[in-house]
Amino acid sequence: MIPDTTASPSREGPQPRPIRPLVDFLQAESAGAVLLAVAAVTALIWANSPWSNSYEHLWNTELGIRLGSEDLTLSLRGWINDGLMAIFFLVVGLEIKRELVEGELANPRRAALPALAALGGMAVPALIYVLATAGTPAISGWGIPMATDIALALGVLGALGSRVPSAVKIFLLALAIVDDIGAIIVIALFYSDKLDPTYLGIAALMIGAVILLRYRGITAVAPYVLCGLALWFALHEGGVHSTIAGIAMGLLAPTKPHLTHDMIDSAELANIDSAEKARETVFLARQSVSEVEWLEHKLHPWSSFVIVPVFALANAGVQLSSTELSAAFKSRVALGVGAGLLLGKPLGILLFTWVGCRLKLVELSPSMGFKHVAAAGTLGGIGFTVSLFVTSLAFEDADYVNPARIAILLASLIAGAIGALAFLSLPAPDGEE
Repeated sequence: MIPDTTASPSREGPQPRPIRPLVDFLQAESAGAVLLAVAAVTALIWANSPWSNSYEHLWNTELGIRLGSEDLTLSLRGWINDGLMAIFFLVVGLEIKRELVEGELANPRRAALPALAALGGMAVPALIYVLATAGTPAISGWGIPMATDIALALGVLGALGSRVPSAVKIFLLALAIVDDIGAIIVIALFYSDKLDPTYLGIAALMIGAVILLRYRGITAVAPYVLCGLALWFALHEGGVHSTIAGIAMGLLAPTKPHLTHDMIDSAELANIDSAEKARETVFLARQSVSEVEWLEHKLHPWSSFVIVPVFALANAGVQLSSTELSAAFKSRVALGVGAGLLLGKPLGILLFTWVGCRLKLVELSPSMGFKHVAAAGTLGGIGFTVSLFVTSLAFEDADYVNPARIAILLASLIAGAIGALAFLSLPAPDGEE
Protein backbone atom coordinates (compact mmCIF):
# COMPACT_ATOMS: atom_id res chain seq x y z
CA MET A 1 0.00 0.00 0.00
CA ILE A 2 1.00 3.61 -0.49
CA PRO A 3 1.78 5.20 2.88
CA ASP A 4 0.07 8.39 3.93
CA THR A 5 2.27 11.46 3.64
CA THR A 6 1.76 15.06 4.65
CA ALA A 7 4.11 16.39 2.02
CA SER A 8 2.51 18.30 -0.79
CA PRO A 9 3.32 17.54 -4.40
CA SER A 10 4.97 20.88 -4.93
CA ARG A 11 7.18 19.81 -7.81
CA GLU A 12 5.11 17.56 -9.94
CA GLY A 13 6.47 16.77 -13.36
CA PRO A 14 7.19 13.56 -15.19
CA GLN A 15 10.72 12.27 -15.25
CA PRO A 16 11.46 11.32 -18.85
CA ARG A 17 13.98 8.71 -17.81
CA PRO A 18 15.66 7.42 -14.66
CA ILE A 19 18.09 9.79 -12.99
CA ARG A 20 21.59 8.37 -13.23
CA PRO A 21 23.73 10.98 -11.46
CA LEU A 22 27.24 10.01 -12.53
CA VAL A 23 26.26 9.08 -16.10
CA ASP A 24 24.24 12.29 -16.51
CA PHE A 25 27.09 14.33 -15.03
CA LEU A 26 29.74 12.88 -17.35
CA GLN A 27 27.56 13.17 -20.44
CA ALA A 28 26.55 16.76 -19.72
CA GLU A 29 30.14 17.81 -18.97
CA SER A 30 31.48 16.19 -22.14
CA ALA A 31 28.76 17.67 -24.35
CA GLY A 32 28.98 21.05 -22.61
CA ALA A 33 32.71 21.16 -23.36
CA VAL A 34 31.90 21.59 -27.06
CA LEU A 35 29.71 24.64 -26.41
CA LEU A 36 32.30 26.01 -23.99
CA ALA A 37 35.02 25.74 -26.65
CA VAL A 38 32.76 27.35 -29.26
CA ALA A 39 31.94 30.22 -26.88
CA ALA A 40 35.63 30.79 -26.10
CA VAL A 41 36.58 30.85 -29.79
CA THR A 42 33.67 33.20 -30.52
CA ALA A 43 34.84 35.55 -27.77
CA LEU A 44 38.39 35.55 -29.17
CA ILE A 45 37.21 36.24 -32.71
CA TRP A 46 34.87 38.99 -31.51
CA ALA A 47 37.53 40.65 -29.35
CA ASN A 48 40.00 40.65 -32.26
CA SER A 49 37.55 41.74 -34.97
CA PRO A 50 36.78 45.24 -36.27
CA TRP A 51 33.88 45.20 -33.78
CA SER A 52 36.13 44.63 -30.76
CA ASN A 53 34.93 47.83 -29.09
CA SER A 54 31.41 46.45 -28.96
CA TYR A 55 32.69 43.43 -27.01
CA GLU A 56 33.89 45.44 -24.03
CA HIS A 57 31.02 47.93 -24.36
CA LEU A 58 28.43 45.15 -24.08
CA TRP A 59 29.94 43.33 -21.11
CA ASN A 60 30.68 46.58 -19.24
CA THR A 61 27.09 47.82 -19.60
CA GLU A 62 25.80 48.52 -16.10
CA LEU A 63 22.54 47.03 -14.86
CA GLY A 64 21.02 47.64 -11.44
CA ILE A 65 18.15 46.60 -9.21
CA ARG A 66 16.60 48.43 -6.27
CA LEU A 67 14.80 46.81 -3.34
CA GLY A 68 13.58 49.45 -0.93
CA SER A 69 16.61 51.43 0.18
CA GLU A 70 19.05 48.84 -1.17
CA ASP A 71 20.56 49.38 -4.61
CA LEU A 72 22.79 46.88 -6.41
CA THR A 73 24.47 47.86 -9.68
CA LEU A 74 26.90 45.64 -11.58
CA SER A 75 28.22 45.43 -15.10
CA LEU A 76 26.71 42.73 -17.32
CA ARG A 77 29.96 40.79 -16.88
CA GLY A 78 29.64 41.30 -13.13
CA TRP A 79 26.11 39.84 -13.11
CA ILE A 80 27.43 36.83 -15.01
CA ASN A 81 30.50 36.35 -12.81
CA ASP A 82 28.72 36.99 -9.52
CA GLY A 83 25.17 35.90 -10.34
CA LEU A 84 25.05 33.18 -12.99
CA MET A 85 28.26 31.62 -11.69
CA ALA A 86 26.56 31.19 -8.32
CA ILE A 87 24.29 28.66 -10.07
CA PHE A 88 27.38 26.99 -11.57
CA PHE A 89 28.85 26.70 -8.08
CA LEU A 90 25.49 25.44 -6.78
CA VAL A 91 25.82 22.52 -9.22
CA VAL A 92 29.43 22.05 -8.08
CA GLY A 93 28.23 22.00 -4.47
CA LEU A 94 25.57 19.40 -5.30
CA GLU A 95 28.15 17.19 -7.02
CA ILE A 96 30.57 17.56 -4.10
CA LYS A 97 27.79 16.65 -1.65
CA ARG A 98 26.79 13.58 -3.66
CA GLU A 99 30.38 12.41 -4.05
CA LEU A 100 31.08 12.89 -0.32
CA VAL A 101 27.95 10.96 0.71
CA GLU A 102 27.62 8.18 -1.82
CA GLY A 103 30.27 8.61 -4.52
CA GLU A 104 33.99 8.16 -5.00
CA LEU A 105 34.82 10.43 -2.04
CA ALA A 106 32.49 8.63 0.39
CA ASN A 107 35.01 5.85 1.00
CA PRO A 108 38.05 7.38 2.77
CA ARG A 109 40.41 4.80 1.32
CA ARG A 110 39.22 5.32 -2.27
CA ALA A 111 39.08 9.08 -1.78
CA ALA A 112 42.66 9.24 -0.52
CA LEU A 113 44.23 8.78 -3.98
CA PRO A 114 42.45 11.60 -5.88
CA ALA A 115 42.54 13.82 -2.79
CA LEU A 116 46.31 13.44 -2.43
CA ALA A 117 46.83 13.91 -6.17
CA ALA A 118 44.64 17.02 -6.16
CA LEU A 119 46.59 18.45 -3.23
CA GLY A 120 49.78 18.15 -5.26
CA GLY A 121 47.99 19.54 -8.30
CA MET A 122 47.07 22.65 -6.31
CA ALA A 123 50.21 23.17 -4.23
CA VAL A 124 52.88 22.86 -6.93
CA PRO A 125 51.23 25.22 -9.50
CA ALA A 126 50.63 27.80 -6.76
CA LEU A 127 54.28 27.50 -5.66
CA ILE A 128 55.54 27.91 -9.24
CA TYR A 129 53.37 31.01 -9.66
CA VAL A 130 54.62 32.50 -6.38
CA LEU A 131 58.24 31.93 -7.44
CA ALA A 132 57.56 33.55 -10.82
CA THR A 133 55.90 36.67 -9.40
CA ALA A 134 57.70 37.04 -6.06
CA GLY A 135 58.23 40.65 -5.05
CA THR A 136 55.48 42.04 -7.30
CA PRO A 137 51.81 42.92 -6.65
CA ALA A 138 50.91 40.18 -9.14
CA ILE A 139 51.69 37.56 -6.51
CA SER A 140 48.05 37.86 -5.42
CA GLY A 141 47.09 35.74 -8.43
CA TRP A 142 48.61 32.56 -6.97
CA GLY A 143 45.18 30.87 -6.98
CA ILE A 144 44.80 31.13 -10.78
CA PRO A 145 46.70 27.96 -11.85
CA MET A 146 45.27 25.78 -9.08
CA ALA A 147 41.98 24.73 -10.70
CA THR A 148 40.99 22.12 -13.28
CA ASP A 149 38.14 22.68 -15.73
CA ILE A 150 35.96 19.58 -15.27
CA ALA A 151 33.99 20.12 -18.48
CA LEU A 152 36.96 20.45 -20.82
CA ALA A 153 39.04 17.74 -19.14
CA LEU A 154 36.17 15.25 -19.27
CA GLY A 155 35.37 16.42 -22.79
CA VAL A 156 38.83 15.33 -23.91
CA LEU A 157 38.41 11.98 -22.14
CA GLY A 158 35.00 11.57 -23.78
CA ALA A 159 36.54 12.14 -27.22
CA LEU A 160 39.16 9.48 -26.48
CA GLY A 161 36.44 6.96 -25.60
CA SER A 162 37.62 3.48 -24.66
CA ARG A 163 41.29 4.48 -24.99
CA VAL A 164 41.03 5.66 -21.38
CA PRO A 165 40.42 3.10 -18.58
CA SER A 166 37.26 3.70 -16.56
CA ALA A 167 39.36 3.93 -13.39
CA VAL A 168 41.26 6.89 -14.87
CA LYS A 169 38.02 8.71 -15.75
CA ILE A 170 36.75 8.30 -12.18
CA PHE A 171 40.17 9.34 -10.83
CA LEU A 172 40.20 12.54 -12.89
CA LEU A 173 36.58 13.36 -12.01
CA ALA A 174 37.23 12.90 -8.28
CA LEU A 175 40.49 14.86 -8.56
CA ALA A 176 38.72 17.75 -10.31
CA ILE A 177 36.02 17.78 -7.62
CA VAL A 178 38.63 17.99 -4.86
CA ASP A 179 40.25 20.76 -6.93
CA ASP A 180 36.92 22.58 -6.86
CA ILE A 181 36.76 22.22 -3.08
CA GLY A 182 40.24 23.75 -2.87
CA ALA A 183 39.28 26.58 -5.23
CA ILE A 184 36.17 27.32 -3.19
CA ILE A 185 38.20 27.53 0.02
CA VAL A 186 40.77 29.78 -1.65
CA ILE A 187 38.07 32.10 -3.05
CA ALA A 188 36.30 32.32 0.31
CA LEU A 189 39.44 32.94 2.37
CA PHE A 190 41.77 34.90 0.10
CA TYR A 191 39.67 36.65 -2.55
CA SER A 192 37.11 38.37 -0.35
CA ASP A 193 36.79 42.11 0.25
CA LYS A 194 36.57 43.93 3.57
CA LEU A 195 34.09 41.98 5.68
CA ASP A 196 30.87 43.51 7.01
CA PRO A 197 29.75 41.75 10.24
CA THR A 198 26.12 42.85 9.85
CA TYR A 199 25.64 41.30 6.43
CA LEU A 200 27.64 38.22 7.42
CA GLY A 201 25.27 37.84 10.37
CA ILE A 202 22.32 37.95 7.95
CA ALA A 203 24.07 35.31 5.83
CA ALA A 204 24.42 33.09 8.90
CA LEU A 205 20.71 33.54 9.64
CA MET A 206 19.84 32.49 6.08
CA ILE A 207 21.93 29.33 6.41
CA GLY A 208 20.19 28.63 9.71
CA ALA A 209 16.81 29.16 8.02
CA VAL A 210 17.68 26.61 5.32
CA ILE A 211 18.71 24.09 7.98
CA LEU A 212 15.41 24.72 9.81
CA LEU A 213 13.42 24.24 6.59
CA ARG A 214 15.16 20.92 6.06
CA TYR A 215 14.53 19.88 9.66
CA ARG A 216 10.82 20.68 9.30
CA GLY A 217 10.63 18.62 6.11
CA ILE A 218 9.62 21.54 3.88
CA THR A 219 9.84 20.43 0.23
CA ALA A 220 8.42 23.51 -1.53
CA VAL A 221 11.00 25.27 -3.69
CA ALA A 222 10.04 28.91 -2.99
CA PRO A 223 11.36 29.20 0.62
CA TYR A 224 14.73 27.77 -0.41
CA VAL A 225 14.97 30.10 -3.42
CA LEU A 226 14.19 33.12 -1.23
CA CYS A 227 16.77 32.06 1.37
CA GLY A 228 19.33 31.44 -1.39
CA LEU A 229 18.78 34.86 -2.95
CA ALA A 230 19.00 36.55 0.47
CA LEU A 231 22.18 34.58 1.23
CA TRP A 232 23.67 35.63 -2.12
CA PHE A 233 22.92 39.32 -1.46
CA ALA A 234 24.18 39.18 2.14
CA LEU A 235 27.48 37.59 1.11
CA HIS A 236 27.90 40.04 -1.78
CA GLU A 237 27.39 43.02 0.53
CA GLY A 238 29.28 41.36 3.38
CA GLY A 239 32.57 41.10 1.48
CA VAL A 240 32.57 37.34 0.80
CA HIS A 241 32.31 36.43 -2.87
CA SER A 242 28.65 35.80 -3.56
CA THR A 243 29.22 32.56 -5.49
CA ILE A 244 29.90 30.95 -2.12
CA ALA A 245 26.12 31.13 -1.64
CA GLY A 246 25.73 28.58 -4.42
CA ILE A 247 28.21 26.23 -2.80
CA ALA A 248 26.52 26.58 0.60
CA MET A 249 23.06 25.83 -0.80
CA GLY A 250 24.42 22.82 -2.69
CA LEU A 251 26.13 21.38 0.38
CA LEU A 252 22.96 21.89 2.45
CA ALA A 253 20.77 19.95 0.01
CA PRO A 254 19.60 16.58 1.46
CA THR A 255 20.92 13.40 -0.14
CA LYS A 256 18.17 11.11 1.19
CA PRO A 257 14.80 10.89 -0.60
CA HIS A 258 11.58 11.61 1.29
CA LEU A 259 10.30 8.13 0.39
CA THR A 260 12.38 5.01 -0.12
CA HIS A 261 11.63 2.61 -2.94
CA ASP A 262 10.49 -0.14 -0.56
CA MET A 263 7.72 2.20 0.68
CA ILE A 264 6.11 2.21 -2.77
CA ASP A 265 3.94 -0.71 -3.86
CA SER A 266 5.05 -1.17 -7.47
CA ALA A 267 2.17 -3.56 -8.21
CA GLU A 268 -0.37 -0.93 -7.17
CA LEU A 269 1.40 1.81 -9.10
CA ALA A 270 1.37 -0.35 -12.21
CA ASN A 271 -2.43 -0.23 -12.16
CA ILE A 272 -2.87 3.42 -13.17
CA ASP A 273 -6.40 3.91 -14.41
CA SER A 274 -7.10 7.56 -13.64
CA ALA A 275 -5.50 10.99 -13.90
CA GLU A 276 -5.51 11.23 -10.10
CA LYS A 277 -3.53 8.01 -9.77
CA ALA A 278 -1.16 9.16 -12.50
CA ARG A 279 -0.48 12.39 -10.61
CA GLU A 280 0.03 10.42 -7.40
CA THR A 281 2.49 8.16 -9.20
CA VAL A 282 4.48 11.13 -10.47
CA PHE A 283 4.52 12.62 -6.96
CA LEU A 284 5.76 9.38 -5.41
CA ALA A 285 8.42 8.99 -8.08
CA ARG A 286 9.61 12.54 -7.33
CA GLN A 287 9.62 11.91 -3.58
CA SER A 288 11.77 8.78 -4.06
CA VAL A 289 14.60 10.88 -5.51
CA SER A 290 16.86 12.94 -3.23
CA GLU A 291 17.01 16.73 -3.48
CA VAL A 292 20.65 16.52 -4.57
CA GLU A 293 19.88 14.17 -7.46
CA TRP A 294 16.74 16.07 -8.51
CA LEU A 295 18.42 19.49 -8.45
CA GLU A 296 21.53 18.25 -10.20
CA HIS A 297 19.40 16.57 -12.86
CA LYS A 298 17.47 19.82 -13.44
CA LEU A 299 20.27 22.39 -13.12
CA HIS A 300 23.29 20.64 -14.57
CA PRO A 301 22.20 21.02 -18.22
CA TRP A 302 21.60 24.75 -17.65
CA SER A 303 25.02 25.07 -16.05
CA SER A 304 26.85 23.13 -18.76
CA PHE A 305 24.99 24.36 -21.83
CA VAL A 306 24.13 27.95 -20.90
CA ILE A 307 25.91 29.42 -17.88
CA VAL A 308 29.48 28.22 -18.48
CA PRO A 309 29.44 29.05 -22.23
CA VAL A 310 28.02 32.53 -21.46
CA PHE A 311 30.76 33.00 -18.84
CA ALA A 312 33.39 32.01 -21.43
CA LEU A 313 31.87 34.38 -23.99
CA ALA A 314 32.06 37.25 -21.48
CA ASN A 315 35.54 36.52 -20.12
CA ALA A 316 37.63 34.77 -22.78
CA GLY A 317 37.70 37.67 -25.22
CA VAL A 318 41.27 38.91 -24.96
CA GLN A 319 43.03 40.79 -27.73
CA LEU A 320 45.78 38.76 -29.40
CA SER A 321 47.55 41.58 -31.19
CA SER A 322 51.31 41.43 -31.58
CA THR A 323 51.61 44.04 -28.84
CA GLU A 324 49.46 42.06 -26.40
CA LEU A 325 51.21 38.76 -27.19
CA SER A 326 54.63 40.36 -26.84
CA ALA A 327 53.64 41.82 -23.48
CA ALA A 328 52.25 38.46 -22.35
CA PHE A 329 55.40 36.54 -23.23
CA LYS A 330 57.41 39.05 -21.20
CA SER A 331 54.96 39.02 -18.30
CA ARG A 332 55.79 37.25 -15.05
CA VAL A 333 52.05 36.71 -14.56
CA ALA A 334 51.80 34.77 -17.83
CA LEU A 335 54.96 32.83 -16.95
CA GLY A 336 53.57 31.88 -13.55
CA VAL A 337 50.14 30.89 -14.89
CA GLY A 338 51.46 29.04 -17.94
CA ALA A 339 54.19 27.16 -16.07
CA GLY A 340 51.82 26.44 -13.20
CA LEU A 341 49.22 24.83 -15.45
CA LEU A 342 51.52 23.09 -17.94
CA LEU A 343 54.28 21.95 -15.59
CA GLY A 344 52.98 22.35 -12.05
CA LYS A 345 49.73 20.42 -12.53
CA PRO A 346 51.16 17.15 -13.94
CA LEU A 347 54.27 17.37 -11.76
CA GLY A 348 52.29 17.94 -8.56
CA ILE A 349 49.71 15.24 -9.32
CA LEU A 350 52.34 12.67 -10.33
CA LEU A 351 54.75 13.51 -7.49
CA PHE A 352 52.18 13.39 -4.70
CA THR A 353 50.68 10.17 -6.10
CA TRP A 354 54.10 8.52 -6.35
CA VAL A 355 55.06 9.54 -2.79
CA GLY A 356 51.68 8.35 -1.49
CA CYS A 357 52.16 4.95 -3.15
CA ARG A 358 55.73 4.64 -1.88
CA LEU A 359 54.56 5.38 1.66
CA LYS A 360 51.63 2.95 1.16
CA LEU A 361 49.14 5.72 1.92
CA VAL A 362 47.32 5.08 -1.36
CA GLU A 363 47.32 2.49 -4.12
CA LEU A 364 46.57 2.64 -7.82
CA SER A 365 43.79 0.70 -9.49
CA PRO A 366 45.07 -2.45 -11.29
CA SER A 367 44.06 -0.92 -14.66
CA MET A 368 45.92 2.31 -13.96
CA GLY A 369 49.66 3.01 -13.98
CA PHE A 370 51.82 6.05 -13.34
CA LYS A 371 51.77 6.84 -17.07
CA HIS A 372 48.00 7.19 -16.79
CA VAL A 373 48.47 9.43 -13.75
CA ALA A 374 50.90 11.62 -15.70
CA ALA A 375 48.50 11.85 -18.67
CA ALA A 376 45.57 12.67 -16.39
CA GLY A 377 47.73 15.23 -14.61
CA THR A 378 48.44 16.90 -17.93
CA LEU A 379 44.71 17.18 -18.61
CA GLY A 380 44.45 18.69 -15.13
CA GLY A 381 46.36 21.63 -16.60
CA ILE A 382 43.20 22.65 -18.47
CA GLY A 383 42.33 25.41 -16.02
CA PHE A 384 40.08 27.61 -18.14
CA THR A 385 36.71 28.33 -16.42
CA VAL A 386 37.74 28.56 -12.76
CA SER A 387 41.16 30.00 -13.65
CA LEU A 388 39.47 32.80 -15.62
CA PHE A 389 37.09 33.27 -12.71
CA VAL A 390 39.91 33.61 -10.16
CA THR A 391 41.68 36.02 -12.53
CA SER A 392 38.62 38.29 -12.40
CA LEU A 393 38.82 38.21 -8.60
CA ALA A 394 42.59 38.62 -8.26
CA PHE A 395 43.25 41.47 -10.69
CA GLU A 396 41.67 44.66 -11.95
CA ASP A 397 44.73 46.02 -13.76
CA ALA A 398 44.65 45.12 -17.48
CA ASP A 399 48.44 44.73 -17.38
CA TYR A 400 47.86 41.65 -15.24
CA VAL A 401 44.45 40.49 -16.49
CA ASN A 402 45.31 40.21 -20.19
CA PRO A 403 48.57 38.23 -19.79
CA ALA A 404 46.82 35.91 -17.33
CA ARG A 405 43.94 35.28 -19.76
CA ILE A 406 46.30 34.66 -22.68
CA ALA A 407 48.34 32.23 -20.58
CA ILE A 408 45.20 30.40 -19.43
CA LEU A 409 43.93 30.02 -23.00
CA LEU A 410 47.24 28.85 -24.46
CA ALA A 411 48.13 26.59 -21.52
CA SER A 412 44.68 24.97 -21.52
CA LEU A 413 44.89 24.32 -25.27
CA ILE A 414 48.39 22.85 -25.04
CA ALA A 415 47.55 20.78 -21.95
CA GLY A 416 44.52 19.29 -23.69
CA ALA A 417 46.53 18.40 -26.80
CA ILE A 418 49.45 16.88 -24.88
CA GLY A 419 47.12 14.98 -22.54
CA ALA A 420 45.17 13.51 -25.46
CA LEU A 421 48.37 12.47 -27.26
CA ALA A 422 49.68 10.93 -24.04
CA PHE A 423 46.60 8.72 -23.69
CA LEU A 424 46.70 7.78 -27.39
CA SER A 425 50.31 6.64 -26.96
CA LEU A 426 49.29 4.20 -24.21
CA PRO A 427 47.89 0.72 -24.95
CA ALA A 428 44.09 0.44 -25.02
CA PRO A 429 42.82 -1.12 -21.77
CA ASP A 430 41.84 -4.78 -21.91
CA GLY A 431 38.12 -5.35 -22.26
CA GLU A 432 37.41 -1.69 -23.05
CA GLU A 433 38.39 -1.57 -26.71
